[in-house]
Amino acid sequence: DQPVVLCCAGATKDMGKMLGGEEEKDPDAQKKEEERQEALRQQEEERKAKHARMEAEREKVRQQIRDKYGLKKKEEKEAEEKAALEQPCEGSLTRPKKAIPAGCGDEEEEEEESILDTVLKYLPGPLQDMFKK
Repeated sequence: DQPVVLCCAGATKDMGKMLGGEEEKDPDAQKKEEERQEALRQQEEERKAKHARMEAEREKVRQQIRDKYGLKKKEEKEAEEKAALEQPCEGSLTRPKKAIPAGCGDEEEEEEESILDTVLKYLPGPLQDMFKK
């Protein structure tokens, strides 16, 4: 009943890891990990800066096109549409009664008469007399 002895020295350390033993720690592992993290942060910053430059160039070209063709930015269009919606329309049902625009009410009948007079001018003489009576 003798214990089995492994003849390979390198195999024992791997066996110890598999059986739940402690791994050997590299003294520079922490330093290497910090350097790797710093490199990743630096790459990310460079990527963001590159994309910001590219977007700035694109916006410059877009603005040149807007100026050339007299177009407005999407935000400006939305702001104008919102302002137009907030202003009460002349024919709006929600307007106050005091704000009746000119040309509404009694004046409409006068306009209709003036239209009738205009039509009468172009009718032959006998027909004009019939409508005037």
